[in-house]
Amino acid sequence: MARAQLIRSVRFAAAHRYHRPEWSDERNAEVFGLCARPNYHGHTYTCAVTVEGPIDPVTGMVIDLGVLDRVLAAEVLARFDHRNINLDVPEFAAGKLVPTGENLAAFILGRVQAALGSVVTVRAVRVEEDGTLAAVVEGQ
Repeated sequence: MARAQLIRSVRFAAAHRYHRPEWSDERNAEVFGLCARPNYHGHTYTCAVTVEGPIDPVTGMVIDLGVLDRVLAAEVLARFDHRNINLDVPEFAAGKLVPTGENLAAFILGRVQAALGSVVTVRAVRVEEDGTLAAVVEGQ
């Protein structure tokens, strides 16, 4: 049976800052530069999720797009859209995770894969802050 990859993208607006609470303001600024400013800054992110699986011989699809869209709405949009990631997303709050593109992509990959179960494999998640910076995390 043939296998295929399907890529679905969603966009969300969110604010964040790079900050380690155990570091001084000077150390945060040294390591994270402008991204460590205390008043946060925002992006309109694009998150592209690549899933892979066998092509169903009846439907011709790897996954029902409605199922994938519902998972992305719950695990990405509801969690991040119009939020301050450092304050509103518990897994990133209080310095638990620095909300870098890399950490966002890894976190989203884990959440989406858990929600989809064995229906498909999440091969990669790409989180783009703008046209000049993106992080890609690959799944197993």
